[in-house]
Amino acid sequence: MPETVVLVPTYNEAASIRAIIQRIHAAVPDAHVLVLDDASPDGTGAIVDSIAAEDARVAVLHRPEKQGLGAAYRAGFEYALDHGYERVVEIDADGSHDPAELPAMLRAAETADLVIGSRWVAGGGVHDWPRHRLAVSRLGNRYARAALGSAIFDLTAGFRVYRANALRMLDLERVSSQGYCFQVEMAWRLEHAGCTVTEHPILFRERTVGRSKMHIGIVAEALIRVTGWGLQHRLGRGARRR
Repeated sequence: MPETVVLVPTYNEAASIRAIIQRIHAAVPDAHVLVLDDASPDGTGAIVDSIAAEDARVAVLHRPEKQGLGAAYRAGFEYALDHGYERVVEIDADGSHDPAELPAMLRAAETADLVIGSRWVAGGGVHDWPRHRLAVSRLGNRYARAALGSAIFDLTAGFRVYRANALRMLDLERVSSQGYCFQVEMAWRLEHAGCTVTEHPILFRERTVGRSKMHIGIVAEALIRVTGWGLQHRLGRGARRR
């Protein structure tokens, strides 16, 4: 049984899904790939079905409707834990994350509970982003880091390796965020629980096909939830001091 499963959430990624699966297996040939498809109208799920029919390393979890990134990943985590995988990878379907970084990230996961492919540490960066999106990401991460008292520089990053034992520590049903705030919540909860978190520098590239799923609602959810968690964190710390 392979130790690693790579989770790939999709919604209308028909133009990119074959390429990302090929690139994942070029980097980590023995890994399994589980596509988490939210009933994509463009037939992404059917494409993965055809790939899976010829490649036992590939499977697809057909979900009934678009329910958000958090719900997709929670379903993927449950699948991974139920099937005995030891390392669980998150990666975007659009090619923004380079699977060639996976061998190094998986090596780092031998001693870390969570390895984050980080844009905002030395050696990391972003390619082809407009200034406003750079500003949103940088300021959002700085705000989340300050509000939560976190030592993680790229809390919103979506390229990750989790050790299964770390995921088992969490009550995944309590992780209720849906958008990119889900990434903040998962990293913060593990950090808060005393888990080891390592950031591996990556170059993030803007997608060249398909459409971004980012919208104002995702930003608003993150701002509201992070502010609430930050207040709880400060109040709890103050109570302990008294």
